[in-house]
Amino acid sequence: MRALVQRVTQASVRVDGQIIGEIGHGLLILICAMQGDDATKSAQLAAKISKLRIFTDDVGKMNKSLVDTGGAALIVSQFTLAADTSRGNRPGFSAAAPPAEGKALYEQFIRDVAALGITTATGAFGADMAVSLTNDGPVTIWLDH
Repeated sequence: MRALVQRVTQASVRVDGQIIGEIGHGLLILICAMQGDDATKSAQLAAKISKLRIFTDDVGKMNKSLVDTGGAALIVSQFTLAADTSRGNRPGFSAAAPPAEGKALYEQFIRDVAALGITTATGAFGADMAVSLTNDGPVTIWLDH
């Protein structure tokens, strides 16, 4: 699975002008299931993200995790993370899991994050979404797992 994780002070996602998911302090997680991914990879990635020490401690060092800080996660599906731009100017997305598998793994990932005790909010798989955020730092981490 592939994820782009952003430390945020707030983030929200809208569909048809309505907020469907919103968090304060925490992580915006853009997630893409790739060909060959499975539930094990989902659980491993959720655990990795929950333990990433990218929040500041009392002396200003990035030394705390999402679990340590009690932050929330806004999880948004984004198949375009699978973009292949190696040939030409139009990205290819064949490395992404097929839609039915992608949706199942997206939903599994949400369950995996929630099972770690993290408050979660979500986007809508396959919807045209508008995502707003205030990136804190900025801190943005790319993960392939």
